[in-house]
Amino acid sequence: MPDLRGKTLFITGASRGIGLAIALRAARDGANIVVAAKTTAPHPKLPGTIYTAAEEIRAAGGRALALAVDIRDEEQVRGAVAAAVAEFGGIDILVNNASAISLTGTAETPMKRFDLMMGVNTRGTFLCTQACLPHLRRAENPQVLMISPPLDLQPRWFGPHVAYSIAKYGMSLCVLGMAEEFRPWGIGVNALWPRTIIATAALQVIPGAPVDRARKPEVVADAAWHVLTGRRTGEFLLDETVLREAGVTDFSGYAVDPEQPLFDDLFV
Repeated sequence: MPDLRGKTLFITGASRGIGLAIALRAARDGANIVVAAKTTAPHPKLPGTIYTAAEEIRAAGGRALALAVDIRDEEQVRGAVAAAVAEFGGIDILVNNASAISLTGTAETPMKRFDLMMGVNTRGTFLCTQACLPHLRRAENPQVLMISPPLDLQPRWFGPHVAYSIAKYGMSLCVLGMAEEFRPWGIGVNALWPRTIIATAALQVIPGAPVDRARKPEVVADAAWHVLTGRRTGEFLLDETVLREAGVTDFSGYAVDPEQPLFDDLFV
């Protein structure tokens, strides 16, 4: 059965949450993980830094390189890619996980926040993919995975938060285009999205968030593992669908509270 042993994964936003969960799942196979994220000092409300993430990855059985990276900064991104290649000899997999969110209407969204979401979500995804591309082209079964929603242009997904939806769908549009562009090189490009809300640290600090109706980040990580060890491209996938295809039938272990009804994520 294929696994990620010896593969090098460049994961953005891997200091906590879904990004860290994906890193830890790959580390259990013995993968090399580049933790590319901004958090170098403890956040007052959110646990985890690039250094604590690297420690967890090593404890799980992987190798880790912690790099302070703001993916809006081209020089930092290209420097991080060069450092990753120098450390591990190449890049096999890119996981574009880093994201910024503001579920606000047009009048309530400051342009600074709009620019942040576009810069991190859409531009950051494009930049990281562009920077990793020469190395992915030399890899065996190279993969790019966006943590972004299926393309579904219904007005209800845009009306309440136009700016966020545009920025997040920009990541998915990269999947649509890059999967086709990179097809001759054998690079798989796919999107993965959770069917339910995920109990990340960021969700847990939101007052009133229905955390008890969420699933744990491991559900996305396990689904990502199946995508990254497979050979598919141009697909927009839900974590639950991927796992059901892989034979998983009992999802109770992923639930924060198995007795509570699940809360669907946005765009599902």
